Amino acid sequence: MTLAEINRQAFSTLVESLGYVNAVRFFKQFDIGTGDYTRDRQQWLGDVTLDSLWSEIQQRQQNES
Repeated sequence: MTLAEINRQAFSTLVESLGYVNAVRFFKQFDIGTGDYTRDRQQWLGDVTLDSLWSEIQQRQQNES
């Protein structure tokens, strides 16, 4: 079975089970979105390293004690 045939059968099964509108709603939840997550993540996190993150966790744990 080709990938196109699998997709066609899967959509047909969803339509039978959920109805056309809800089958489409199901697929719409998998939207790839927009933007560049890798670039945006770099802006959010900056130069955070595993070591600096671990140090911050340890420091916070000590402050809570």
